[in-house]
Amino acid sequence: MDNDNPFGGIPFFGDFEKMFGAGNQDPWRTAKQVATQMAIDGNNDLNVDPSHRIALEELSRIAQLHINDATSLSTGTISIQAVTRTEWVDSTVDGYKTLFQSLTDALTPQKVEDSYNADPMNAIFGQMMQFLGPMMLSMTAGSMVGHLAQRSFGQFDLPIPREKDAGLQVITGNIEDFGKEWALSIQELLLWVCLHEFCFHAVFRVEHIRDHVSNLLFDYVSGFESNPSGLEEKLLDIDMSSPSALEDLQRSLGSPEVVLGAIQSESQLRMLPELHAVIAVIVGYVDYIMDSVGNGLIGSYSQITEAIRRQRVEASPSDRFIERMLGLELTQEQFDRGNAFIEGVVERSDANELGRLWSDRKNFPTPNEVDAPGLWLARIDLPNEG
Repeated sequence: MDNDNPFGGIPFFGDFEKMFGAGNQDPWRTAKQVATQMAIDGNNDLNVDPSHRIALEELSRIAQLHINDATSLSTGTISIQAVTRTEWVDSTVDGYKTLFQSLTDALTPQKVEDSYNADPMNAIFGQMMQFLGPMMLSMTAGSMVGHLAQRSFGQFDLPIPREKDAGLQVITGNIEDFGKEWALSIQELLLWVCLHEFCFHAVFRVEHIRDHVSNLLFDYVSGFESNPSGLEEKLLDIDMSSPSALEDLQRSLGSPEVVLGAIQSESQLRMLPELHAVIAVIVGYVDYIMDSVGNGLIGSYSQITEAIRRQRVEASPSDRFIERMLGLELTQEQFDRGNAFIEGVVERSDANELGRLWSDRKNFPTPNEVDAPGLWLARIDLPNEG
């Protein structure tokens, strides 16, 4: 038996290793394969409709001009590209690499203690988790991105920064399906999505905002603590001699209950108030700008917004699982909190004050100030020390 792989002599684990990229295979390539399979769900990934591509070129220019004007922020010179689910999966796995790698590192023991006499089962499972680390990375990243690709419109359905000037992508097939489901104009829906993507892009192009959000997310996923008890219970229930053993193990590793279990740490709980406050303000600001621009630009803006917000609120358990793994909480309460802060600032001052959110890292509201916009306005109006 291979000393570096305690399960190398077991055919079952050999099959699993081949399937999910342990050994020399690139786990990111495997993650993309898993994500693509889930994204297309056994169907053909249809090419982008040429009429949608042509329409998007014009609509994205209109949206970009309006967002630049409404926010006084720069969206740069990038455009929005119409893509398939497979193309979106490829860029999103690359864009989330750091987060997924940090998550996997946190859940994979870096050293197995030589304490078989004290607790031999924990030692065995520690070795197993080291062996399964690359496979967990492929499964976790692939399943999350694949699920997102089934219903995402663009890159900011989850408010996670990408590289400063990374190109924007929208899945026009998903947008078309949603439009048909809700009897909405595809042209107007495409324009709505363009406004949404450019608005988030403009905010995340602000370097200190992008860095702050990225660091909060990175610190959160790095804070998970590995607790093998949930996985141990699941694996002990698997009959390794059964023909379905491979499928049973795959299902266990993809189970939210196993991955989440009791691994959220105290340090993560302390991070959540700031992370949730930051995200609430950003999504509240985007909603405000969208309403300000969209109502005068899109005839069916209110209908589109209601349909999209309803889908957002009625997220599936899988959606919520992905959000929780990344420290996000995109519930209606969070959106309401962000909207209330933005509206409170505008009511007490005017919309121009919102620009100060992005002008200086010190100006960003604290969690307490998010619930008391008057306190935020009072603080940023204090004279600078020194």
